[in-house]
Amino acid sequence: MITKEALQFLADLIANNNTEWMHTNKKRYENYKKDYHSFIASILAEMKPLDRTLEPLEVKNCTFRINRDIRFSKDKSPYKTNMGVWFTQNKNRKNSPGYYIHYEKRNSFIAGGVWCPEATELKQIRKEIEFFHDDLEKIIADKNFKKEFGEITRDENNMLKKAPKDFDPNHPAIEFLKLKSFTASAKIDDKLFTDKDFSKLVAQKLITLKPLNDFLTRALETEE
Repeated sequence: MITKEALQFLADLIANNNTEWMHTNKKRYENYKKDYHSFIASILAEMKPLDRTLEPLEVKNCTFRINRDIRFSKDKSPYKTNMGVWFTQNKNRKNSPGYYIHYEKRNSFIAGGVWCPEATELKQIRKEIEFFHDDLEKIIADKNFKKEFGEITRDENNMLKKAPKDFDPNHPAIEFLKLKSFTASAKIDDKLFTDKDFSKLVAQKLITLKPLNDFLTRALETEE
């Protein structure tokens, strides 16, 4: 679970998103960071026995900086007002499949998979789907996957309108091949984050994504 004090810090930051306030509340931020790291450690402890690929991960591999990258953004607010946690199956690969937890007031969710892989990696995943789409379809059809996540994420920002170059437009898995990201997500109640059993509860939900992550990892580690 995350502490109520940590969530209150984020709530106050929404109303005071500036460097002056952050400097004045430096002690609160340091306490928030400790709570954030402890929160991650408790989830890692639950996840590692369920997915052994996470064994090399330390808390520092799963965190996000609170500072926003505002170089190309119209929004110049300097700090993030959400909390994210990322557990990757391969900490040495930039776009390794993994599990994500997101706290944001009234917009909290869990997710996993690979988001926006680079061109070479995207082609690797599509090749795996081209030859082994039955494996992916079986994963998506699993009753536990459907219960927790419904289906793989599909929206206009995540899909090509036509078949990707060099792939058969009549392929039986063409709707998977059109995807530009390979993720699944599910909304969760903000209140769940302060539940004493949060780590165990969220681990049981996230591990449903392991077969999808394993499929994507296999694709990215297959040499042509």
